[in-house]
Amino acid sequence: MRPPEVAVAVAAAVAVAALLVSGAAAAASASVPLLPAALSLQRAVPHKGVALQELRRRDWERHRSSRRGLLGGAAGVVDFPVEGSANPFMVGLYFTRVKLGNPAKEFFVQIDTGSDILWVTCSPCDGCPTSSGLNIQLESFSPDSSSTSSRIACSDDRCTAALQTGEAVCETSDSSSSPCGYTFTYGDGSGTSGYYVSDTMYFDTVMGNEQTANSSASIVFGCSNSQSGDLTKADRAVDGIFGFGQHQLSVVSQLNSLGVSPRVFSHCLKGSDNGGGILVLGEIVEPGLVYTPLVPSQPHYNLNLESIAVNGQKLSIDSSLFTTSNTQGTIVDSGTTLAYLADGAYDPFVTAIAGAVSPSVRSLVSKGNQCFITSSSVDSSFPTVTLYFMGGVAMTVKPENYLLQQGSIDNNVLWCIGWQRNQGQEITILGDIVLKDKIFVYDLANMRMGWADYDCSMSVNVTTSSGKNQYVNTGQFDVDSSTRRASYKSLIPAGIAAMLVHMLAFGGGFSRR
Repeated sequence: MRPPEVAVAVAAAVAVAALLVSGAAAAASASVPLLPAALSLQRAVPHKGVALQELRRRDWERHRSSRRGLLGGAAGVVDFPVEGSANPFMVGLYFTRVKLGNPAKEFFVQIDTGSDILWVTCSPCDGCPTSSGLNIQLESFSPDSSSTSSRIACSDDRCTAALQTGEAVCETSDSSSSPCGYTFTYGDGSGTSGYYVSDTMYFDTVMGNEQTANSSASIVFGCSNSQSGDLTKADRAVDGIFGFGQHQLSVVSQLNSLGVSPRVFSHCLKGSDNGGGILVLGEIVEPGLVYTPLVPSQPHYNLNLESIAVNGQKLSIDSSLFTTSNTQGTIVDSGTTLAYLADGAYDPFVTAIAGAVSPSVRSLVSKGNQCFITSSSVDSSFPTVTLYFMGGVAMTVKPENYLLQQGSIDNNVLWCIGWQRNQGQEITILGDIVLKDKIFVYDLANMRMGWADYDCSMSVNVTTSSGKNQYVNTGQFDVDSSTRRASYKSLIPAGIAAMLVHMLAFGGGFSRR
């Protein structure tokens, strides 16, 4: 990983001190670094002191494109616990745990609606991290140590289907009994490779009488024996990735085809620094939910965004900019930390935000990012944003869903816009910064997506597609061992004011306006 040019948390905090000490103002702004020319959504794995430029690089360089299909079926509700946080200066990702093999072993895996495959680190593994800054004990899966494990051969129908969608690789010279392999490569050169295995997954199923039962099913997942690039870094390492896409090898599709769960899943990700939330294969039922169609035949979860409003005033953006095509569209992805606006929509959005803030708010530009300083609450100082989707369906975006707190000193807090420009691209990506503090329902059976603002620390009602199995889910981890529980610490130093006074003598390195 290349080190960031300037850690945004430090640079922004210097800006606060400079304003407070000198009260000076100057006008100029740095240009935003160019993003890769091709769309490549990244799973979010941030790092201490990471700059927004580095978050942008990771969000674009490590998320591969994927293609998906759907399978039929309907059954009960599968419940997964959630840990992690949307705050890139705390964690910057959400993860759950899965139990695999016999005897069963527990693995922490990132929740990623932008990819399809569940894969975990296997033993042996070249380049795989052995420790994690999330204060969790990393594990590795060994097929030879599980009595129920079997390798998927290239002749297997499941491998044949995966070959058609680019999810598997088999050398033409290999015999039909050769292992079905995979290689996922990312734009920055990082990636993972391995082979597919079939084994038992254990999970909690909620019964019709609101009782939880231990259940299991045989599924196919990836066994990673090589990792490179950012995946080798220990600071935010987990045991693998849990893809929630639509392809037939996704766990969602596999469990549905087995009659275990319906073709719908839901999540509610807590926006607090402690994070956590709710994740179920089933439909969360909430009176405030609104729905809009999913765009059919797309490799990601695409929605028809039609317009954006700031404080109720729609921005002057040609609606054709948001039309879904191979080069345009709006994607919902839990594996992306920030949000990315289509290039043509970014400047009108930032200009509207800056023009609608409270008069007491002071603005500045740091490394091309629009930032603000205020001693008041964000809700009273910043405007509400509304995204309008097909059918007139609205998504309310509060200031906490488009701003990142970069630092504070005395009673003043520095906030920067966390939505980034998709340089040269007309694709919009709604990542964790937007998804947090909302229920999201991915209704694949009816090809629609729903959402509602919600306190994700509260329980929810969940039902199957039949509407008969309903229960309340607290959505919290129940982990007794402290070695397996995540523990987060703020990456903003407590003594930042004293540090700023010292650093200020050496210059700020950015401009204010």
